[in-house]
Parts: sequence; C-alpha cells; structure tokens
Amino acid sequence: MVEAAVASGLDKIAITDHREIAGALEAFARYPDRVIVGEEIHCKSGTHVIGLYLTEFIPSGRSVAETADRIRDQGGIVYAPHPYAYAWAANARADEALAVAEVVEVFNSRAFLPSWNRKATAATKKRGLAAAASTDAHFPWEFGRAYTDVPSFSDAAGLRDALALARPVGSQLGSPFLHIGSRFVAEVRRIFPRWRRGAS
Repeated sequence: MVEAAVASGLDKIAITDHREIAGALEAFARYPDRVIVGEEIHCKSGTHVIGLYLTEFIPSGRSVAETADRIRDQGGIVYAPHPYAYAWAANARADEALAVAEVVEVFNSRAFLPSWNRKATAATKKRGLAAAASTDAHFPWEFGRAYTDVPSFSDAAGLRDALALARPVGSQLGSPFLHIGSRFVAEVRRIFPRWRRGAS
C-alpha cells in the first residue's frame, strides 16, 4: 500500500486501519519517512475518530471525548473522518467529532453522496477548523483520488503547523460498490484470521 501511494504521487500516507495499529507500525518500521501511524477508532456512539501520530493502540467503545483525550495523551492529532457519511444519526455524530477535532476530512473519495462532503466543508469553515481530503483507500488502485496538499513536515508538531496552509484536493468520488468490496474482504479476514496476517 505504501509503494502504491508513493507511485500515485503522494509523499506521505497515513495508515489508519479500523480497530488496529499493527499494520501501521509495521509499515512505519519499513518506511519511516513515508508513513504516519494512525488508527480509525469506533467510539461508543458509533462515531469514528482517527488518531494520527499514534504510538499505541487505542481500544474502541469509549466516548468520543475520551477517545480524543487518549489520542492527545500520545501526542497525536485528532482527525474527524467523513463526519457526515453515516447511514443514521449523521448530524449528531458529526457534531461529536467536530467538537474534538483538530482537522476535519472535508472530501472523502468514498463518501459517494456529494452532500456528505459539502456538509463537512461548510461545518469545517463555520468552526474555523483545518480541512483535509483523503481517498480513504482500502485498495491500492484508489490512491490519487484525493489528498491534502501541505508544506513539508516530519512529525505531529510540524503537521499541526502545516495544516494552517492545508489545501484539500478531491478529484473523484468512488462507487458505493467499493464499500461492498471492503466489507467482503473484512468478512473473509474475520472468518480466516490466518489470511489476515498473510500466514500460509
């Protein structure tokens, strides 16, 4: 995935697997100048929050506020992914995430309803928060559909400074079928855990 991201023109990639950090740590060990270690954390309310520049796994199931505190305890950055892209309670979940976020994803290329990204953009501007764009890639060929253009940085403090000049770039929305593919892969990994870690 890192090599595919670099080949698409990206300088850095944030690896933010759902409910785990092991893959991000492994990738960081191989590509320390390219990888930001992160995790997409599922909060008790169903809201998702991402921690960037993490050093330790954060369990799911806690409140949004506690999750944000645990990210900051590690020196990490609190990122609100796809704040309105939920099947239900989208406004309430967005409000929760935006209340703790340092940076908000205003363009997610997997948010296949354009209104989701429009609402995120408007809410982010209203609150004066930093804005970002992401492919939310689950497959290597998704890279390049969206990215955030920022000045060079090498750590969390540098990224915080760079976000003041961030320019979200989104060029293409994905199909709803991408989510079906992702769910299929997740279910296969759940049923066959040895395949998940690449064991033979």
